Amino acid sequence: MLRILKSPGEIAVISADSAKFVIPFLRAELKLPMEKIQILWADDEIDLLKPHLLFLQEKGYDVTTAKSGNEAVDLFEKKHYDIVFLDENMPGGNGLEALNRIKAKRSDVPVVMITKSEEENLMEDAIGSKISDYLIKPVNPNQILLSLKKILDNKRLVSEKTTSGYQQEFRNIGMTISDRLSFSEWVEVYKKLVFWELELEKSQDESMHEILTMQKNEANVSFGKFIEQNYIGWLNGKDKNPPVLSHTLIQKKLVPQLDKEGPVFFVLIDNLRYDQWKMLQPVISQYFKVDNEELFYAILPTATQYARNALFAGLMPSEIEKKFPGSWLNDEEEGGKNMHEEEFLAAQLKRLGRDMKMSYTKITNHAAGKRLSENFNNLMQNKLNVIVYNFVDMLSHARTEMEVIRELADDEAAYRSITLSWFEHSPLHDIIKQIAEKKCRMIITTDHGTIKVTEPSKVVGDRNVNTNLRYKQGKSLDYIKKDVFEVRNPADAFLPRQHVSTTFVFAKQDLFFAYPNNYNHYVNYYRNTFQHGGISLEEMIIPYITLSPK
Repeated sequence: MLRILKSPGEIAVISADSAKFVIPFLRAELKLPMEKIQILWADDEIDLLKPHLLFLQEKGYDVTTAKSGNEAVDLFEKKHYDIVFLDENMPGGNGLEALNRIKAKRSDVPVVMITKSEEENLMEDAIGSKISDYLIKPVNPNQILLSLKKILDNKRLVSEKTTSGYQQEFRNIGMTISDRLSFSEWVEVYKKLVFWELELEKSQDESMHEILTMQKNEANVSFGKFIEQNYIGWLNGKDKNPPVLSHTLIQKKLVPQLDKEGPVFFVLIDNLRYDQWKMLQPVISQYFKVDNEELFYAILPTATQYARNALFAGLMPSEIEKKFPGSWLNDEEEGGKNMHEEEFLAAQLKRLGRDMKMSYTKITNHAAGKRLSENFNNLMQNKLNVIVYNFVDMLSHARTEMEVIRELADDEAAYRSITLSWFEHSPLHDIIKQIAEKKCRMIITTDHGTIKVTEPSKVVGDRNVNTNLRYKQGKSLDYIKKDVFEVRNPADAFLPRQHVSTTFVFAKQDLFFAYPNNYNHYVNYYRNTFQHGGISLEEMIIPYITLSPK
């Protein structure tokens, strides 16, 4: 038990388990004294502004005054100021001259120009010189305070509002997670967690980030149990209302779009998590309206050779193996595992009565993306154009293997940021703009997501066991049962059986499999990398976005 001083003479006693949530909240509530904001105010009639200065001092600001532009520049050179107020018309160097000299020394400092004149050219000169605000005399103290709040306190006020909002939502999410949720309710929980993750990222409140991370972990613990209890039932028909899964996505979601006029572009960005989509959305929304934002469930394993083949084939992996025996390769077999997606898709569309003119293009490098962008007009003759873009998957693998990428994508926020940066400068961005210019409909989706793995779970197997860190399959596996969802009969999950005693195990939460041999080196190398193949909200609940051109 922990003892926490709440107020003089009052002590709260909480459990160690509760402390992991309570302590960051207590930290967030502490109101430590803040350093006074330093204001430099230059006005040749500054003596007439004493009521304004006293008002600001009472509000906790520290104001230094000057009676000319030259004096303001001299003071600015000697001391650090957080903001400068400049009268436009002063003897001894006017406001615009002082503004240019101040910006030459510190371009980042906010400057507020104050003037008696409403002449448009003066305003344009000042705004062109990158002022932060423009006030017309006479100004009252509240105008000055509002300008300060808007310029200096905006970020803090937004941060405090965000923190307060999440504190209120924290309890609601926690109570929801503990209920028996349906698959659609889990989608809503995940949406809320992603929303607050992105909001708190803007606020840069580290204590709230810690709480959210812990709540996401708690959610993934419960989600793992939910998948264990329901996944097999979704596949074998016991659950009469299963979610849309990888192998039913095209039939249930894409095919209805093909009945409408004009070409459809189906863009699959592999490894694209829902939070990464939310980062791309503002850029894409410049050209497209989001008609529908849906989330569906990736099948297990949440790995490309299983989930993406199932998506394009409209079949589960064991059904693909049976129907296309020469085109399916199991984990231990040599060769590319996603070489027949176009064949699988064509066969599915034919089964569904949509035998149409289509194209399928897989982009695995920048040059291939440029070629597709340059030859875009050739696609307009097709009813359906499928584009598979591999960048995000390559990024997650490169982050594991290359130290420089690890440093660039050090955490979740950086991982999202580098995805956005790539997209903005990628041929895919150019292709999407061309789709919009041609007034075509577009769908953006993915095959599975990824999770940042932090804790190892020991596993032992023979040399034929697959290398994926989030799922293992083999005939003589030894593993920690509480860490995994085990499928002892692969047929139950419509997975290929390579041996009579083949078992599949899927890591839950943020665990990754590690072998006892050279254990410490292995763990240090893979900890905090982004992996896929197992069970988590991030890997399994993934975006399907329907868009129409603006």
